[in-house]
Amino acid sequence: MRPVSKRVSPKKVPLRRIPLGTIAGARSGDKGGDANLGVWVRTDAQYEWLRGELTVERVKELLPEAGEVDRYELPNLKALNFVLHGLLGDGVASSTRFDPQAKALGEWLRSRHVEIPEALL
Repeated sequence: MRPVSKRVSPKKVPLRRIPLGTIAGARSGDKGGDANLGVWVRTDAQYEWLRGELTVERVKELLPEAGEVDRYELPNLKALNFVLHGLLGDGVASSTRFDPQAKALGEWLRSRHVEIPEALL
């Protein structure tokens, strides 16, 4: 059984606090010292929610190690792409991160709990 959130949005939509990966896929990797992170969903309704939920500020909350972040929208793919500048220092050869190529960054984001409207599940 999934936990049910007590928080309700202004429109009184029931929400569940569950991992983002319940409805979203992700892929990530390194681009020199920057990390590239793509997140996508399957339906138009999920994409509209994702666009509102995964702002630059929200990504920084969910991934506190992120510094400067740029966001790019890809509506035809129902996807968002983020570039996390400088996350990997000077690149894979000099990075001291546990995940120096940022290959697990997408799964790390997918594991983060967010409030998702039940209608999108």
